[in-house]
Amino acid sequence: MSDIDSVLKEARVFPPPPEFQKKAHIKSLDEYRALYKRSVEDPEGFWAEQAATLEWTRKWDRALEWNAPFAKWFVNGALNLSANCLDRHVAGPRPDKTAIIWEGEPGEVRRLTYAELLREVCRFANVLKGLGVKKGDRVGIYMPMIPEAAAAMLACTRIGATHNVVFGGFSAEAVRDRMNDSEAKLIVTADGGYRRGAVVPLKANVDAALAACPTVKHVVVVKRTGQDVPMQAGRDVWWHEQMEKASAECAPEPLDSEHPLFILYTSGTTGKPKGVVHSTGGYLLQVALTTKYVFDLKDEDVYWCTADIGWVTGHSYVVYGPLCNGGTTLMYEGAPNHPGPDRFWSIVERHKATIFYTAPTAIRAFLRWGDQWPKKHDLTSLRLLGTVGEPINPEAWMWYRRVIGGDRCPIVDTWWQTETGAIMITPLPGAIPTKPGSGTLPFFGVVPEVVDKDGQPVGPEAGGYLVIQKPWPSMLRTIYGDPERYVEQYWKRFPGIYFTGDGARKDKDGYFWIMGRVDDVINVAGHRLGTMEIESALVSHPKVAEAAVVGRPDELKGSALVCFVTPRSGTTADEALRTELKGHVVKEIGALARPDDIRFTEALPKTRSGKIMRRLLRDIAAGKATVGDTTTLEDYSVLAKLREEEE
Repeated sequence: MSDIDSVLKEARVFPPPPEFQKKAHIKSLDEYRALYKRSVEDPEGFWAEQAATLEWTRKWDRALEWNAPFAKWFVNGALNLSANCLDRHVAGPRPDKTAIIWEGEPGEVRRLTYAELLREVCRFANVLKGLGVKKGDRVGIYMPMIPEAAAAMLACTRIGATHNVVFGGFSAEAVRDRMNDSEAKLIVTADGGYRRGAVVPLKANVDAALAACPTVKHVVVVKRTGQDVPMQAGRDVWWHEQMEKASAECAPEPLDSEHPLFILYTSGTTGKPKGVVHSTGGYLLQVALTTKYVFDLKDEDVYWCTADIGWVTGHSYVVYGPLCNGGTTLMYEGAPNHPGPDRFWSIVERHKATIFYTAPTAIRAFLRWGDQWPKKHDLTSLRLLGTVGEPINPEAWMWYRRVIGGDRCPIVDTWWQTETGAIMITPLPGAIPTKPGSGTLPFFGVVPEVVDKDGQPVGPEAGGYLVIQKPWPSMLRTIYGDPERYVEQYWKRFPGIYFTGDGARKDKDGYFWIMGRVDDVINVAGHRLGTMEIESALVSHPKVAEAAVVGRPDELKGSALVCFVTPRSGTTADEALRTELKGHVVKEIGALARPDDIRFTEALPKTRSGKIMRRLLRDIAAGKATVGDTTTLEDYSVLAKLREEEE
């Protein structure tokens, strides 16, 4: 590891809109700074104060026990997550408030109030108990984006079962590996789900996976699409039949603050996926607090995070964060372009969504499809936009602000990870001026730093490694069954400090700019360049919709820059455009970043959460066979097409 050169420059600044600021939970930069100062000077006092916003069945003895790198938060405290997300709202002012608005891809709509959702969750908790699931058992969830998925998660938390959600687009092999690693006792699935008008065969995938999953004793199947599926006697049961027989009363189990709430697998760059373990109390507190302050969530909001529950964003910001705050959360089952490229905007208009949180890869797709689609719809209900999943390039940020937000909605560009559990670096929309492409400042209690290879802080504008210096409540506790890998992966590079795996720089205002994974840093003629910055330069060209940059071994320069570029629709991809783009990168960044090779492609290989799989592009650029874990790849035909072009 040597240090990273930062080459991207961005000077635009957008202060919070005065009208927004007036009504915001946190109304000024001074207010943010005072709270942040308190949170880092006395973290235990600060978090203990915030923890009083949750309902505890037993008060904790102390806020933090830290034996680096192992943390315990709210030691000996007890609470129940589902009680915090449901019971207290039903007993209080919100029994009839809509908890979930759901829209299926074929177009049907369901609304569940807090009282209705609580009944569903209690019933399913009783179904789980009736099938032999006990506190501490692992339950697999492999489902489409339907309300039953959220109910299944909450039912697990009610009885103290640890859930392991597998994204509904993953293969049978991915299900098998994750069930075996977590030793799951039961799987909840559906006959199928809808995606771009086709049926995803979830039950068939579960059947294939269970041929080699000895610990799984039962499968609960939701009837979603209605196609015939085989049901194995003694193992498989229908959700609706079990629910009809189950009582709607189920007392929430008081659980230790450190009780393992869920395991979520994040694919390693190669080899076996890692099962990230999150706890109950610390996780819920930071997720609830970030939801309230980052999204400035109010009682009247209709909040839509477009993530699938199979990702951590779906856990934290579709289900637990909004419901803990008594919010209304919107869930949509299908693809953003089915039946047309304006599906998301029709949903915003129809349900009067006020907060919209999505991924940069989706924003770049919207941009590529054209402004005419959002312009068909009334988006004036929106008051706040968010972005999550990877760094957003400034031009996509500006398009999002202008076309979707009508130049009036603040944008919260949030940096966090599966491992961090909750948002870590983010603007607070009524307090912090934003800069396109910057995550801005740390959330309360979070102490990030940009360091060199020796762990020393680097100066303003210098690139380096992003680390978190102090423990935080929603941090991962371990890797399931492999504490050595936990230490090795996250804590060994800079002893006692969490290494995020990302490159970053900090500007003169203390704003953080994430430069992408350090695995994606390329050594070009003695300069270590983050791919995100070169991609940003390419996407700032009006004819480019999306770009991915990788290195290919080069005897002279160490690495040659190979750029995979998706042009905007209607653009001719030819030699003239290639020359134009190379010149554009030189103008934006300098000659050191001039691409050696630009390859045009209709699509880039992505994970199902929308992240570009640069590792696969590196193999293609170097003419090597693909190695490592590809179970997270969304569309294998993209890879095949790139290989054909290579040949």
